[in-house]
Amino acid sequence: MKKKITQLTMDLRKKRKEIDQVDQKLLILLNQRIRLVSEAIAVKREMGEKIRNLKREKEILEELKSKNKGPLKEMELKKVFRDILGMCRRSLE
Repeated sequence: MKKKITQLTMDLRKKRKEIDQVDQKLLILLNQRIRLVSEAIAVKREMGEKIRNLKREKEILEELKSKNKGPLKEMELKKVFRDILGMCRRSLE
C-alpha cells in the first residue's frame, strides 16, 4: 500500500510540474498578446479607427470556437477569451 501511495505522490508531483510549465507558457503568451495589441492600437490611432472593434472580437471568438477540440467547453472558451480580450484592453489604459 505504501508503495502505491508513493507512486501516486510521484505521479501527482509530475502532473503539477507539467501544469506549472503550461502556466509559464500561458504567461509568456499573454504578455506577448498584450504587446501585439498595443502595437495594433498604435496603428489604429494613426488610421483614425476606433480602438475597440466588437465585430473583430466576435470573429476571434467564432474562429476559436471552430478550432476548439475540447475538453474546454464552448461556454468556458468564450468566457476565458472575453476575459483575455478585456484584460488586454485594461492593461493598455
